[in-house]
Amino acid sequence: MSVSIDQVWAAAERIAPHAHRTPVLRSRSLEQMVGAEIHFKAENLQRVGAFKFRGACNAVWSLSDGEAQRGVVTHSSGNHGQALALAARSRGIPAYVVMPEDTAKPKLAAVRAYGAETILCAPSLAAREQISAEVQQRTGAQMIHPYADARIIAGQATAALELLREVGRVDSLIAPVSGGGLLAGSAVSLGALCPNAQIIGAEPEGANDAWQSMERGERVEIAAPNTICDGLRANLGAINFEILKHHQARILTVCDAESVAALRLVWERMKIIIEPSCATVVAVLLRYREQFAGQRVGVIFSGGNIDLDALPWVKG
Repeated sequence: MSVSIDQVWAAAERIAPHAHRTPVLRSRSLEQMVGAEIHFKAENLQRVGAFKFRGACNAVWSLSDGEAQRGVVTHSSGNHGQALALAARSRGIPAYVVMPEDTAKPKLAAVRAYGAETILCAPSLAAREQISAEVQQRTGAQMIHPYADARIIAGQATAALELLREVGRVDSLIAPVSGGGLLAGSAVSLGALCPNAQIIGAEPEGANDAWQSMERGERVEIAAPNTICDGLRANLGAINFEILKHHQARILTVCDAESVAALRLVWERMKIIIEPSCATVVAVLLRYREQFAGQRVGVIFSGGNIDLDALPWVKG
C-alpha cells in the first residue's frame, strides 16, 4: 500500500471546508543564524494546534455513511487524539481515544473537550494497541491509526502541498518524524512538486528508530524511547518506512537540550508557541547549519500543544 499525489490532491479538496490554510512565516534572525532562506509552515496554528487535524479530517470524511455510523477509535499521546475527536465531532459521530496515563494534561483535557471518550492505558505501544483493539471489538468503531494509514498520510501531505504551492521551489524540506505520517506525506508532495529537493526528518536522539531504520535499510523499533519530545515517541510505521525509503529521506538527529534551546529561541524570536516535538526542526537547522547554508528550505512547524505548567526551562 502506498500513497499517490492524486490521493493528496483529493485529500486537500476533502478537508478544505474544515481545516485552516495555515500561514507561512519567515524569521530574519533565524535565517541569519543558519545562513539560509527558511519558510516555516505554521501548523501550530492549525485546528487543535497541530498538523494532525489534516489527516484525521481526511480519514473521517473518507468513510462511507455505513462505516462512520459506529464511530472511530484510535490511540494517541494527544495531538492525533484531539484531531480525531474534532473531526468526528464535525461529522457527528462518536470517537474513542486510548491514551497513555502519562499524557500531558492539556492534551487529555482537549480530547475530552472535543467530545471523545478517553480510555487510559499503560504508557507503552503494546498497551495502546491492545486496548484500542478491545474498544474496536466492543463498539464496532472504525480504527484510524495515528500514522500507518494511507488516508492519514494523504491528509498530512496537504501541509507540504500548501507550502510548496505558496513558496515554489525549495532545496530541502524538513519535518519532525515519529510514526512518519507527516514526513512520509511531505515526501509524496515534495516528490511530485519539487522532485530534485531533499526530504529530511528531524528526530530526537533518544527516539531514533527512524534514523536506525534508514541506516540499516530495514525497520527498527525502540521499546522505550527516551525524549522530552512526547509527540515523537512512536516507532516508524511500515507503510511510512517504505515511502521514506522510496523518496530517499535523510534523518538528522538532535539531543533534547538542543530541542529545548530551539523551542525557547522560536518563542523569543518568532513570538509563536511551538511544542518540543516541533522544535526539533529548528534544532536540526542549527546543528547542521553547514548543510543548509545558501539553500531555500521549507520547514513544517508540526504543533504548539505544550503544558504551560511544565515548561522545560522552568525548574520544578
